[in-house]
Amino acid sequence: MDRRVFVAASLALLAAPLVAAAQQSGRVARIGILGNVPLTDPEGARLWGAFVEGLRELGYVDGQNIAIEHRSSEGHYERLPQLAADLVRLKVDVIVAPATQGPLAAKQATRTIPIIMTGAGDPVGSGLVASLAHPAGNVTGVSTLSREIVGKQLELLKESVPNVSRVAILWNPTNPTYVLAEVKVAARLLGVQLHTLEAREPAELDGAFATMTKERASALLVPVDGMFILHQKKIIDLVARSRVPAMFGLREQVSAGGLMAYGASLRESFHRAAAYVDKILRGAKPADLPIEQPTKFEFVINLKTAKALGITIPPSVLARADEVIQ
Repeated sequence: MDRRVFVAASLALLAAPLVAAAQQSGRVARIGILGNVPLTDPEGARLWGAFVEGLRELGYVDGQNIAIEHRSSEGHYERLPQLAADLVRLKVDVIVAPATQGPLAAKQATRTIPIIMTGAGDPVGSGLVASLAHPAGNVTGVSTLSREIVGKQLELLKESVPNVSRVAILWNPTNPTYVLAEVKVAARLLGVQLHTLEAREPAELDGAFATMTKERASALLVPVDGMFILHQKKIIDLVARSRVPAMFGLREQVSAGGLMAYGASLRESFHRAAAYVDKILRGAKPADLPIEQPTKFEFVINLKTAKALGITIPPSVLARADEVIQ
């Protein structure tokens, strides 16, 4: 999906009545988006499209009662502070930022503009909020519980391929939110050795997979990360070439050829972020809005990929899948 298609689709979605408050004041609220994946990327278009859809359902129309300012780091987290500062200079009314890196950069840039996080893995542990029930400060939004999910991902991978004894995890060290300690605990409990593969940028992916082969890892975990999303095709091609079963965090990565994925629905998280924006624009304070935790999780298996790898997924695992791709 290119930018023109996304913009056209967004305008169609936003063709809805104005909310009463905006009709009365005639004021155009400015919403800043601090993203990691650009709108021109298919996954970026899908996720931010869910946010746009959520706004439409609440009666907000881009160019009429809201104006959206979008900035993307394009997977380079070091750009986030400057992009956040740019949105602050524009005096936006609220900033919406995915994952944890974006909200952290926004919080460093302003302590007064409300910040809505979407898909943050550990908002309390990262220092974004004081607690889930009482965030305090200027940050609130939706969490994906990634620290809790990673243990389940490893468990499902081990159940699917019982003879796995050495598992690698592809990790972006510039992403401060993914806590390796959680993976290590799960690995010990499951009796598998864990190997860390670092990749800060696309150029390091080939080397990471070469290291995986050298260390004889027989399975792989690929967490949700902006850089990994942007270079999803390259990663899936490398996984196929390495002939290892891989667990991803997004169902779309399984549709593209990955073996399986388990995690909270990011699309739902982005959609729910719109409700927080609505409350903020109506006068609510971020400190008074509890953090929402995910209620929808997706477990998807690609049997075509399993067959190509010579893997037979146990019926007990297949029965728990939300979707099985034949």
